[in-house]
Amino acid sequence: MAEKIEGCCDTFEVHENLLKIVREKMPKETEAYDLAELFKVFGDSTRIRILFVLFEAEVCVCDLAEALCMTQSAISHQLRILKQSKLVKSRREGKSVFYSLADNHVRTIIDQGREHIEED
Repeated sequence: MAEKIEGCCDTFEVHENLLKIVREKMPKETEAYDLAELFKVFGDSTRIRILFVLFEAEVCVCDLAEALCMTQSAISHQLRILKQSKLVKSRREGKSVFYSLADNHVRTIIDQGREHIEED
């Protein structure tokens, strides 16, 4: 007699009608990959903290470094990743470069994440 595995069905039965629906809605592999890469960017607490600063104001690297008690070099490295992921944008004003959120989707993603972790 086969050993029962916790969380598995007692019998093997494929529900083709459900699989058809799932297969039609499943994203292409490239889209799934891109989405996973985007969520990896949110996997760093420094980048999350940078985004929280940018929720409040458009700031330069100097301001971010001071607000987060980090070096400008460390902040620049994280901003490069955020910019490559299209989560932040920059603009030059004189000798300064100011950073801001790329769009409101960034705030929505963070807000949804916060809601999720605060659920009981």
